Amino acid sequence: MIINKDIAAKTAESLLEIKAVKLNKTEPFTWASGWKSPIYCDNRKTLSYPPIRTFLRQNFATLIKEEFGDFDVIAGVATGAIAIGALVAQELGKPFVYVRSGAKEHGLKNMVEGVLSPGQTVVVIEDLISTGGSSLKAVEALRDAGALVKGMVAIFTYGFPIAEESFKKANVRLYTLSNYDILVQQALESGYIVEKDVTSLQEWRLNPSEWGK
Repeated sequence: MIINKDIAAKTAESLLEIKAVKLNKTEPFTWASGWKSPIYCDNRKTLSYPPIRTFLRQNFATLIKEEFGDFDVIAGVATGAIAIGALVAQELGKPFVYVRSGAKEHGLKNMVEGVLSPGQTVVVIEDLISTGGSSLKAVEALRDAGALVKGMVAIFTYGFPIAEESFKKANVRLYTLSNYDILVQQALESGYIVEKDVTSLQEWRLNPSEWGK
């Protein structure tokens, strides 16, 4: 769910401007899942642009305060949301932890790195929501560590139905600064794509596993 359409449009505009998001339906990208996709999103690039980094940090902080109220800890999902998560934690004056994609094979074999006590309330930060699998795996790790997860915020979501259903099933509230529909609209308005591209981009989002075959 997005809260503010102006912020969503500005976020999408920024991602397109720095080419954090690339759209190419004629030479599609291949995701790790094997899906062919006309879109590739690398939100880590936002960290290299101080004005955009500041915009994301401040709007994440505002969103979190408005939607989740008081809480104890910010958690970033490795690796894409570690840096932005730490920046938001600093903005809010909150402790920060991050969640690994898998437990360490040595030492303490932690999934959650940092200081987190059972019973503490946590807001999770992600850079990107696709199917939701890795994001919800992080939530599960936090809950296993005894945390009470209040919800998650992310820069961008593709809005796949499978992700929406998974978050609902896991009882995790999700808010994003922008989403796929607004990104496509912003790309059209800015001349990044033309009208005939929109249909193909919408068809992909409806059935990404079969698109391009």
